[in-house]
Amino acid sequence: MPKTVADVMSRDPIVVYAETPLKEAIQILAERHISGLPVVDDVGKLVGIISETDLMWQETGVTPPAYIMFLDSVIYLKNPATYERDLHKALGQTVGEVMSKNPIAISSDKTLKQAATIMHDRSVHRLPVIEGTDRVIGILTRGDIIRAMAASQD
Repeated sequence: MPKTVADVMSRDPIVVYAETPLKEAIQILAERHISGLPVVDDVGKLVGIISETDLMWQETGVTPPAYIMFLDSVIYLKNPATYERDLHKALGQTVGEVMSKNPIAISSDKTLKQAATIMHDRSVHRLPVIEGTDRVIGILTRGDIIRAMAASQD
């Protein structure tokens, strides 16, 4: 019988809230040597995820979009809405301002193969594990899958 997400996930993961100060989330990531945290609301429902990638905007800053002037009009060569979103992330002070919304999640009854496929296809490093009304019950990382693969070879 193939292993399921429930067999290898980390239960009761550390979570943060949208109102959590960004400094606090950064401290948790650094002290716990983890690369991302599920963001939940007051009832534990998944609302986002904050990862090292989201935090890179804080350090690197944002470059304004390239544009050209034509007949007294500004024509942006890239979508200015993307610039505004990235700027908001770079200046954010709370987890909610920086997190990625609509995170990809998985239920605990899915197989590890299904989880690995999602991670690979969507280029994510972790999947919050949810049940019922999107309540977070665990987290599955690429490392968890690799450790399960190594254990099955013994």
